[in-house]
This record gives sequence, C-alpha cells and structure tokens, in this order.
Amino acid sequence: MNLEERSINAVRMLSVDAIEKANSGHPGLPLGAAAFTYELWANHLSINPDDQKWINRDRFVLSAGHGSAMLYSLLHLFGFGLTIDDLKAFRQVDSLTPGHPEYKHTNGVECTTGPLGQGIAMAVGMAMAEEHLAAMYNKDDLKLIDHYTYVVCGDGDLMEGVALEAISLAGTLNLNKLIVLYDSNKITIEGSTDLAFREDVVKKFEACGWCTREVYDGNNLMEINEAINSAKKDPHPTLIKINTKIGYGSPVANSSKAHGSPLGADNLKATKEYFGYSEEPFHVDEDVYENIKSHIENKKIIYEGWKRVEQLYKEKYPEDYKNLMDVYENKKKEDFLNEEDFYSFDKDLATRANSGEIINRIASKVNYLFGGSADLAPSNNTHMNNSSNFSAEDRLGNNINFGIREHAMGAITNGILLHGGLRSYCGTFLVFSDYMKPALRLASLQMLPNIFVLTHDSIGVGEDGPTHQPVDQIPMLRSIPNMIVLRPADGFETAVAWKVAMNSTSTPVCLILTRQKLKRLNSSINACKGAYIIKKEEGELEKIVIASGSEVSIALEAAEGLKGVRVVSMPSMELFEAQPVEYREEVLPSNIEKRISVEAASTFGWAKYVGLKGVSIGMESFGMSGPGPEVFEYFRITSSRIREELEKL
Repeated sequence: MNLEERSINAVRMLSVDAIEKANSGHPGLPLGAAAFTYELWANHLSINPDDQKWINRDRFVLSAGHGSAMLYSLLHLFGFGLTIDDLKAFRQVDSLTPGHPEYKHTNGVECTTGPLGQGIAMAVGMAMAEEHLAAMYNKDDLKLIDHYTYVVCGDGDLMEGVALEAISLAGTLNLNKLIVLYDSNKITIEGSTDLAFREDVVKKFEACGWCTREVYDGNNLMEINEAINSAKKDPHPTLIKINTKIGYGSPVANSSKAHGSPLGADNLKATKEYFGYSEEPFHVDEDVYENIKSHIENKKIIYEGWKRVEQLYKEKYPEDYKNLMDVYENKKKEDFLNEEDFYSFDKDLATRANSGEIINRIASKVNYLFGGSADLAPSNNTHMNNSSNFSAEDRLGNNINFGIREHAMGAITNGILLHGGLRSYCGTFLVFSDYMKPALRLASLQMLPNIFVLTHDSIGVGEDGPTHQPVDQIPMLRSIPNMIVLRPADGFETAVAWKVAMNSTSTPVCLILTRQKLKRLNSSINACKGAYIIKKEEGELEKIVIASGSEVSIALEAAEGLKGVRVVSMPSMELFEAQPVEYREEVLPSNIEKRISVEAASTFGWAKYVGLKGVSIGMESFGMSGPGPEVFEYFRITSSRIREELEKL
C-alpha cells in the first residue's frame, strides 16, 4: 500500500473513529468517497491553510453535508486548525465539529450544508460570482480572479428539486469553472435508489448543457485525476459521476445500514483490518502527515504566484483593487441613500415602484450590486436599468435572470454572498417565498446579508385571489431567527428599509412591498428603529393603534379627529425589539393597555404588542378574488372597523 492510499485511509479511519466516539453520524460516505475527495484536495484544490480567506482560492462545497466527518478529517490533515481533540468532540455541544458543516463556525467550511441540494445551488452562486468578478476586475495582463468551484454531492442531492433548478441555470449560463463530483453509491436511508430514483443522471445533466464524465471505480486515483483534469479544460460546467460503494471496506458496505449509524465496535474492528489500519483510535502515521504537508507546500507555491499577481495588480490598478477588497472585507460604507433621496418620494406609488427606483439609485453609485428576479422583474421592479443581463455571452451584466426557480434563486444568492466581493438581492411575490423557505433559513443561519424583495404583499393583490394573496408568509418570515422583516408604509419608509438592508453585514433582510399605490405619509427616519409614532395623540394618551405597510394609512384615517389615540407605524418588529427599553417604552408605554394592531395578514404574533386586552385586526382565513379595495372591505380591514374597535376598548 503506497503513501497516498494510506493517506486516504487516514481520512476514512479518522472519520469512522469520530462517528464511533460520538455514537452518531454517517460513516457510509467517508468510507466510499474518501479516495476521490482526497485526490481533489491533494492534487487539484487551490487552498492555503495560512490564508484561509484568500479571495482566489478554489471553493469546496460538501453538498452531502451528512458526510461532515470526512470534511473535518480533511481539514485536520490539511492544516486548517482542527485538532484530534476537535475530531474526538464530533457532534458534541459547542464543538468545532458539529453534525453538519456550519459556515463561520469551523475554519475551512465554505457554506452550511445538510439540507440536500442546497450545497449545489449555493455552489452555482459561487461560480456565478467568480465569473462576474473576473469580468469586472481581470485585465488582459493580470488575472486577479481565476478559480474553480468544486462540489461533492450524492444521490440524495440530485433527487432534490432545488438541485435541478440550479443545475439547469448553471448549464444555461455555461459556468465552466463549476465541477460537480457525484458520489454515486445507489443507496439511501430506505434502501436502493431504485425505489424512487431511476433516471439517467448523466443524460439529465447533458440535457441541461453540462459536460459529463464517468469514473467506474471510485478508488482508482489515476482515473479520478484524469477526469478532474479533463473537467478543468472543458468549456462547460462538468458532472463527474463516480461509482462508489457506500461503507466501502466495512461489513455493511453496499447497504443502507452504512448510511446513518455508527459501525459498532465489531464492524469498526473488521473495517480497520480490511484496510490494514491501526486499531488505535484517531491514529495517523507521521509519514501521512508529512505526505500531506508536501501537498500543502505545493499549494503554497501556487498561492505565492498569485500574491505576485496581486502585488502587480495593486500597483497598476490601485482603485480597482481597493474597490474589490473593500467589498470583500465589508469596509464599504457608502452613502447609498441621502436625505434628499428619502424626501423625494412624494408621489402616491406602490412601494414596489419606490423600491425599483431605489435599486437604480443605488446601482448608479456602486458596481457590486448583483441580483434579479424569478421571472418577475417587471412586477417586482428589480431590474437595474443601466446594466445588461448576466449571461453566457455577457459576464459583465449585473441583472440575473433566474427563471421561475425561486428555491434555487434564494440559494444561489446565498452562494454569491458566500463567495464574497458582491452584494446580492433577489425578488419574487411574497406568497412564493414559501418556495425558498430553506434558502431563507440558511441565509439567516449563515449570517448572510441577503436582500429578499417580496412584493404583492397582501390581500391587496386583489383579482389573482387566495393563491396569490399572502396571509401566512409574514409571520413565517418573522419567526426565523436572525431575520429582519421590513414592511414599509410609503416611499420614505421604503428608502429607509433599503438603507437598513444595504448596511446590514450579518443579517438577511426581507422587504415586504405593495402592488397597490400608497399615500405619502408623515413618515420618519425613525422607521429604521422598527417602530415610531407617526401620529401623536391629542390630549392624554388613552389608546394606541399599531399598523404596518399599507394599513398605516388606514389606521391614520381611523384615528383622524379622535382624542387620546396614538398611531404607531411598525415596519419591523425585529428592529423595534433591538432598541433600548427606554425607546420602546416611549413608543408603546406599558401602562396603555388599550391597543389595536392592523395588518392585512395573519394576526399571529401581534398579541405580543396588543396584550390580553387588545384587538388584532387582520386575516383569520385565506383571501378571495376581487378588486383589492373590495377585498379589504369584505374582510373589514377598514378605518370604520378600527374606529368600531376603538370605541369598544
């Protein structure tokens, strides 16, 4: 057995030892996929453990995130700071080796994976970012951005719809620096993939515009190496199907028993005997460490070559270099919108229209906005008018045509942010945010400042009816930890919302916007605090009406002429909760218990602000088809209803 094979076995055995100690995990993938993954890391992946955030590094995405033990073993062996003690703490509370890879938690992990298909989709975003940045910044004499995105996925990834959405777009865009290594072991938790998955995956990728290759023996390093080298030369994105055996070398190989449970003491012993490996847990021969160190040194030579390019680029193109690095390092503190911008929205417009104008004002000041819509740009107003469309023919375009692929769109824009160097946004109807809930959740979990433009925000959508009238989506979005939801009441508040979104560094933002026109109100910059007094009470404060979005104007109409009634605009519960208790008390004094909330959506969540003695006016059912104003009347989300409830309090 040569040194490379022994190094591969070290990856395998560290992984199964970690799983055995935790008494939890997935040994099947590390045993089956270690050979081709190691070959990728050792001889192809351009990385530097001494500069882990090197902007021109290759990106590695373990889409099959349940194989995390294998990734942690590689990170340990390749010098990313994980110790043997960290491997011993696999899946334990507060360890650096959680059950699935977590971005910003473990050095070397490029994205959070586990929900299958998400990794592939995020990798498509990374590859798009690489292409776009290369077109923006590379010069004829100096290539600052020039790297690959590699994905390891399994059968389960390719069953998920989000993966197919992303694969289709990647082929359309011809992302030739995207290489997917498909661990084809034909086993899932329930048994053979034939139970539910019989299509020809290779032909499916080819139909989507990909180049494909097949490795018939997942342990044949020469065959694997040739396939990767060939993929790097191909002018199309490439799928490499690699035939493997799940749980290779163990008594439970080729069975579902190898997937999601520790091998057990007896099977672990038999597995180590099969590979001729030491029975000592977490053992690695010193010459294996030295072998991998030699691979790392070779990678550092590539890195040093790039550093020379970087220095020349910095000297020759200082402005471009500074602009790029400032975005990468979150140093950009642009005055995206000034006071004049806020007060310029003095016409009655839908907040989606306000948002579209704001996007274009921001795009006129910065070059790093990169986003689009799920085939709804004319409705979402998400198009940047002075830029072209990003395509296979035009890598400079800032507008992205995602097609009708909401789930992939959310994941892809997450991937763009994970890559770095750009700010992404994406748009669809609020009701279709359901289609990208997993991506929304992962944006929050990864602390990515993604911007989700969600229009047609209520029963005000009107004639399209209950299928298109969102009533349950806003509470869903508000329930996601580390998510800011902003529902502005007019153009001024919309501008404030965009300012909040563009200045966010670690929190995604959902902008909830109307289809119907809204009146310009006496709104305030205090909208950035989540809630503020938009109409102060006459005389002594007795009652409070709290509203968001389009219902703020209804609340103001209801309160007109009434003494003792305060109206509060609350575009964001999350921002309000982040304010000092003194400010919150100033806006919503705790001694005032007579309160009404108004929002043309589910009332879920408003009890926190109205209390036991308060009333929540909203939707307790799905909507109905009809002109928007008439639908509001039908469900009695009206000023007259608010006045009735105020009188009852």
